[in-house]
Amino acid sequence: MLNRVHLNGLRAVETVARLGSLAAAAGELNVSVSAVSQQISRTEKQLGQALFERTAGGLLLTEFGAVFATRLGAGFRELAQAVALADEATQCTLVVSVAPAFASKWLLPRLSRHFDRHPNVLLRIDASVRLANLDHSDIDIAIRLGDGKWPGGRTELLLAQEVFPVCAPAIARKLKSIEDLAQTCAITDERAMINWESWFETAGVPPITFLKGARFTDPMLCLESAIAGHGVMLGWQLLAADALADGRLVAPFGIRAQSGLGYWLVTSSAKAESRKVRDFKAWIREEIEATMAQFGSANAETAGAIAVESTVAPIYGESDIKLRQAGS
Repeated sequence: MLNRVHLNGLRAVETVARLGSLAAAAGELNVSVSAVSQQISRTEKQLGQALFERTAGGLLLTEFGAVFATRLGAGFRELAQAVALADEATQCTLVVSVAPAFASKWLLPRLSRHFDRHPNVLLRIDASVRLANLDHSDIDIAIRLGDGKWPGGRTELLLAQEVFPVCAPAIARKLKSIEDLAQTCAITDERAMINWESWFETAGVPPITFLKGARFTDPMLCLESAIAGHGVMLGWQLLAADALADGRLVAPFGIRAQSGLGYWLVTSSAKAESRKVRDFKAWIREEIEATMAQFGSANAETAGAIAVESTVAPIYGESDIKLRQAGS
């Protein structure tokens, strides 16, 4: 029986019964009075029962119509509450689009602090390198590596990307000068947006030809290969920060070069930012600051001195690695 009755007709009946007139129902449903009247007539035919009496003063519920409208009202209230649950879940869910490497190596280990600060916000991580159309998707905010030029997006620089060699401590002990890189295997990310030339230029030495090493199409695999001692890779702050902090990797030369790229926060320029997005931005900026305070960045004077001497700083013990990465 229910399949023979159109939902729009039932809505029209319930609204007229509740508000008492065709005109009031038409206003709530945002349709014409004629459309409401036609919906009621169609529903009565589908039910085979009269729901209203047509009088000079307007529509009056029949005895059956009164019982029917009461049940309809209860049913539509239940439906409204069900839809409200979905709306509430949507309002409390923050969808963040990030590249897999960023998510795995930096974001995920820190998410518990976001959970603690905002326990009512559910995070959904969309791990993808593709920047979806933020105007027509459920993604609230994206974190992307690039030059910040994404049409239709509102962008804020999160962290300028610096690049520098990283390797396992055992390999670092063999690097007495930058020229020693020629006796080392290079670990290569075939899809990388960065290259060694900018680092050699900053270091003030001609480009060096490495021994052939492992090649990957994923920066996470490059990082794990470097940790395993397979050679030297060109890393950057957020990818290598935790491995540098706990001593699995070393940045042997203390020289960092600007890549011209950065991590950017991207949101839709067509939508107002919600509270949950603003809170996430504030939280992630604090986490970036904490990471960089631990990790540090080589200053221009240190970079220049090392470039002139073209020597490797002494290899520190594991307890000194954090200080070394902070520029000490």
